[in-house]
Amino acid sequence: MTDFWSEMERRGPDVAFVNGTEIRKGSRVRLLPREGGDILDLALADRLAVVEAIEEDAEGKLHVAVTLDDDPGRDLGEARFLGHRFFFGIDEISPLDEPGKAGPRRPRILVAGIGNIFLGDDGFGVAVAQRLARNALPPGVLVVDFGIRGMDLAYALQEELDAVVLVDAAPRGEPPGTLSVIEPELDEREVALDTHGMDPVKVLALARALGRVPPRVVVIACEPAVVVSGEHDEDLVGELSEPVQAAVEDAVLLVESVVSDLIGRIDSTRKAVAG
Repeated sequence: MTDFWSEMERRGPDVAFVNGTEIRKGSRVRLLPREGGDILDLALADRLAVVEAIEEDAEGKLHVAVTLDDDPGRDLGEARFLGHRFFFGIDEISPLDEPGKAGPRRPRILVAGIGNIFLGDDGFGVAVAQRLARNALPPGVLVVDFGIRGMDLAYALQEELDAVVLVDAAPRGEPPGTLSVIEPELDEREVALDTHGMDPVKVLALARALGRVPPRVVVIACEPAVVVSGEHDEDLVGELSEPVQAAVEDAVLLVESVVSDLIGRIDSTRKAVAG
């Protein structure tokens, strides 16, 4: 039986190869977290980092420990402090071809499904996020079901995002199941937030008060057929109405189209600025 502590002390290799390119301690890489991660993966996706160590686990799989190029506490990462040192699989990094050359960063977009699944059609955004999570989305795009966790969303918007797409149910006087694409205007005076509720405009205002809102904000809204307050137990409805449920697949396609358009607009803007 292999001794546990001996395994822990075993050094990893000095060199590893990623698609034929050699990496070692000190190599600069771009981080490409695999799909299906969490908000931290989105925050680190496409960031530039320096390899601090190459490590091998008991199954022989290689991992790299990295510190971020732009982390002011990078020296803490080199000293192995948590929060400043991150681990990735060999398949989650891309070596930089030339030292110091970063290349263009992929757009980072958060798709946030919001709503209360116990209030009938208010759970539309959650249903869309859960459905979208099964699809292959472009690198740098992350789908998260925030439910009614408004504070979590406000803090997630503090990350270096280029855009956010909010998916929600919103009564606008249209036939039930109608989808709308909205670019909201924020009220600078409104920063209140119920941490057990989710009002997108208030969340965006709070995010701006905390520091930043992504440059591009899009809301994909669905007209509800059933609106319940949830003030009484008998009001609770744990499923979507028929027209809103039927709109979920169309919303998935609409989100993908909006995301593709956002990526194109962001890339065009960057080229215009660089040119």
